[in-house]
Amino acid sequence: MAESRSARGWNVVWRILRPFLIFACACLLAAGILVSAWDFLYENYIMPPEPGNDAPVEFVVERGSSVSTIARQLTEAGLVRNKGVFQYLSEFIGKGHQLKAGTYTLSRGMTIPEIIDVLSAGDGGTDVMNFTIVEGLTVEEIGQSLVEQGVFESADRFLEVCRTGEGLGEDYPFIQDVIDAADEGRNYVLEGYLYPDTYEIYVGSSEETVIGRMLDRMNVIYGVAYRTRAEELGMDMDEVITLASMIEKEGKAESFDKVSAVFHNRLKEGMTLGSDVTVQYAVGVRRLVLTQEELDTDSPYNTYIHTGLPVGAVCNPGNAAIEAALYPDSDYVEEGYLYFVLTDPETGELAFTKTLEEHDEIVEQYRPLWEAYDQASRQEAEE
Repeated sequence: MAESRSARGWNVVWRILRPFLIFACACLLAAGILVSAWDFLYENYIMPPEPGNDAPVEFVVERGSSVSTIARQLTEAGLVRNKGVFQYLSEFIGKGHQLKAGTYTLSRGMTIPEIIDVLSAGDGGTDVMNFTIVEGLTVEEIGQSLVEQGVFESADRFLEVCRTGEGLGEDYPFIQDVIDAADEGRNYVLEGYLYPDTYEIYVGSSEETVIGRMLDRMNVIYGVAYRTRAEELGMDMDEVITLASMIEKEGKAESFDKVSAVFHNRLKEGMTLGSDVTVQYAVGVRRLVLTQEELDTDSPYNTYIHTGLPVGAVCNPGNAAIEAALYPDSDYVEEGYLYFVLTDPETGELAFTKTLEEHDEIVEQYRPLWEAYDQASRQEAEE
């Protein structure tokens, strides 16, 4: 009787313990499998090819090499066991796009993280340089500036790529949109999109690489918020950039939003924009006082004879001008300002008016000042 009760007791205990024991055995089995799998993966894919071998191996990363190219070359050099593991791990830890060109000393005893650290640190001896592009320069002026700063020996190739946008559409859809539009009379596909900033590049970088850096920056600046706002205004990116380029050339930062309000009001009224900077761009002059012949120039950039925006941007604007194009001064919009006039060529001060009569009065008042400024500029250039 006692034995029967004891047996029943063990049965109860067994029924309670059995699931836990099975679970524990399963965990041990899974752990064993995982350990075996990890050992296999580590030994065949992750472990240094020759642990403990510190013999130096020279490794060169060429300019413009992708992560996949570097991974393949490391594998071929016997520095990593598997190119896919190197590529995925470098991307996973956020250093895939930080691998820098240069000549490095590695070894077959280094781990993948160690190699990634070395290549991303940029200690391969490749020289770098900075160049700066200021707001409001045209493509041609940027090309000249890049030559003067020692980025290129000649601007010819740079200007050709900017003119056609060749090879850039796949990586930059907003450039492909401009190419597809095929606007007749447009000087440069990339005019307006070379974002002004200071950049660090490798010495000897190609024209495409330098242009790509500026387009990358523009892509960041003109983000989701700007695209959404443009849609609210019924404008596409090229129209916003074109308007921003006019604002950049017409005013100064403090008045950008007011200049924008005037242009928006004139567009709404179906008026010509009457912007001198578009004529200056079309005929290639920088004078404040334009001749009647110049104002009558038959060009898709001439906003005196064509309504709407010009065929393309007239310079490369900065963020302040782009933001102003999207967010004009609401008071000036509501109050219906339609004109502005330069009152001080030295400071860029502007006067804003609502009627043509007021505008013409100010023009007559300040025209002698503009003429004197143009004359002084000519004399300075001749000297």
